Amino acid sequence: HADLSNFFRATYGPTGEFNAIPFETGRSWAGARPERRAIAYDSKGIASHMGLLRRFIKVGDTDLLVAELGLYGVRPDLEGLGIAHSIRALAPALQELAVPFAFGTVRHAMRNHVERFCRDGISNIVTGVRVRSTLPDVLPNMPSTRTEDVLVLVFPIGRPMSEWPSGSLIERNGCEL
Repeated sequence: HADLSNFFRATYGPTGEFNAIPFETGRSWAGARPERRAIAYDSKGIASHMGLLRRFIKVGDTDLLVAELGLYGVRPDLEGLGIAHSIRALAPALQELAVPFAFGTVRHAMRNHVERFCRDGISNIVTGVRVRSTLPDVLPNMPSTRTEDVLVLVFPIGRPMSEWPSGSLIERNGCEL
């Protein structure tokens, strides 16, 4: 966990003032703790990471089992080698979990990056959807949830994309991964 914590601080710190804070205590997760992880190593240490967590989300009025993908990071000197490699590395685990879809969210600033691997048909960007999550730390002077306008990525695993339910709000039913 200490090596992953260091990796996340170095990877997420440059993306925003507060993004590295959850990892300052030595934790290797920010909100929900991953069920499985794909970690790539090279001679310099951790090269990339992606976490996976099975959960039920609510899309519109439909409860749906998914594998949420998150905690994605690539060491800065390796950026641009492709998120698709991480997704493909997790493909056997996703098949084993027998989930109909994997889902994840990214900042709008990442749109060009994720559109590249959506062209391969591995994923789809779902637009016009907001995502509500609980916050990892409950504070008396703050709301316990947040609703975000993010890019939603859906990966058909056991069902075709045509079976993804419609809705303008996804309830994460927990903290972001």
